[in-house]
Amino acid sequence: MAIISLNYEYLERLTGADRETILERLPMIGSDIERTLEDGVDVEFFPSRVDLYSTEGVARAMRGFLGIEGGLPSYPVTASGITFSVDPGLAEIRPHLASAVIRNVRMDEAGIESLMGLQEALHWALGRGRRKVAIGVHDMDAVRPPFRYLAAPRDHRFVPLDFEEELSLEEILEQHPKGRDYAHIVDAFDRFPLIVDAEGRVLSFPPIINGELTRVTTETTTILLDCTGTDERAVRMAAAIICTALAEAGATIESVEIDGTACPDLSPTERIVTVDACRRLIGLDLSADEMAALLQKMRFGAEPLDDGGVRVLVPPYRADIIHDADLFEDLAIAYGYDRFETSRPRTYTTGREHPIAVLERTVRSVFTGMGHLEVLPFTLTSERILYERMGREPSTDLLRVSKPISEDQSVVRTDILPLIMEILEINCHRELPQRIFAVGDVIRATTTLQSVAAASIHPGADFSEAYAAMDALCRECGVGATFVESADPAFIDGRRGDVIVDGKRVGVFGEIHPEVLTAFSLEHPVAALELDLTAVPGYPVRPDTP
Repeated sequence: MAIISLNYEYLERLTGADRETILERLPMIGSDIERTLEDGVDVEFFPSRVDLYSTEGVARAMRGFLGIEGGLPSYPVTASGITFSVDPGLAEIRPHLASAVIRNVRMDEAGIESLMGLQEALHWALGRGRRKVAIGVHDMDAVRPPFRYLAAPRDHRFVPLDFEEELSLEEILEQHPKGRDYAHIVDAFDRFPLIVDAEGRVLSFPPIINGELTRVTTETTTILLDCTGTDERAVRMAAAIICTALAEAGATIESVEIDGTACPDLSPTERIVTVDACRRLIGLDLSADEMAALLQKMRFGAEPLDDGGVRVLVPPYRADIIHDADLFEDLAIAYGYDRFETSRPRTYTTGREHPIAVLERTVRSVFTGMGHLEVLPFTLTSERILYERMGREPSTDLLRVSKPISEDQSVVRTDILPLIMEILEINCHRELPQRIFAVGDVIRATTTLQSVAAASIHPGADFSEAYAAMDALCRECGVGATFVESADPAFIDGRRGDVIVDGKRVGVFGEIHPEVLTAFSLEHPVAALELDLTAVPGYPVRPDTP
């Protein structure tokens, strides 16, 4: 969850309400007040509400919630005549770009702090530490269009932000604080992403650092926005959130032509929801007119339909609206959780710990006892992570997401070890040794099972370490297993083993293959294992077991 600092004076000016009223009602839109300061307040928001990661976004939401202003905000976009070209050489590096020209910006210190805070919060929430999305804001008056987004040689030089002398792109990764923090994202490529103007002057080295040339100050009146990344939807959403936040502070938005396509697109999307579906989910007996009024309070466009439905226009900054249930959640917030009547449950039952939970607790005890740290990888992933980068053939039991919002979340995991490897990749710049594990659900075909995977990375990681960990796990869980030579291509031939129980392969362990290490940008050996927990004696097999 993100903690956002809100300046009182700036917040009151944008909201049109006094701070006491705002602070009293702020928790009711889904936030926690962490601390109140003399000149501001620190507020925590859920990662799903990235549109609230700025003072401007909070003010927009509060104006609706307090009844000051309702309905869909309007964000006109006019053509700037400015063009951006994208180098085809970026296709395998960082292919996606969104941009906009933002004029009539009035940047006082509070506004700059809000913008910088929004930028960094989006790097975390949408960008996965800048890997998926990185955002640059530039003083437009310091450069000259047209602009180019290109794949530049590693020895290209410019003056990075907060420095006075030119550095090569390689030197920036070694000497600049941001370079050292984010070098792992681009260091494996022969060429680096770069944004330059018509005269070849550097605006940005995404996702690392902007140029000193385009530093935004209180004198800046026109901003050029760039959002680059590996996920097109996330890149465009980040641009929409930045543009609409600055528009709330009085700026005007102009589009940029990116290889012939206008950006940003700040038009709303349309959904139709029904009274019956809303009643079933949140238990409120509301009419279509009442639903529309409440949704307008949450800054949606909404109008009742004759057939008992409501036509809803979702603003471009609402990244969290994926299903109708997301709209009903906002409707409940607008109605007021404090107005819901409390009642006793109609049934009474006693509970006990599920056998799966008992088993997973035992597994956690084993690995924490061996010095491993538990991680929680995502359930949704991609075939590229599960199979291609692991050197494995795709499974025939793969369950695909019918309408994925991202190519990174297009399938349900069939194994946990590939996601463990991905976490090691993300943390490859951290100190060694790293020993991590994860236990949880995997889905093969339509059956949910439980699995555990673990990995250890350090210069001395080898087959013996993986064998010892698997042996300890089987012994502590009572698995009567035999170990035989494996053919799993994710591991080194001769340094890998399969776990066999009742003639069935239920696990694998060994030393990860060098080609897999390279695919995950890892420079040290990895000892790893994975075990199917259905092999543990007493594993519940009833049809109602999840």
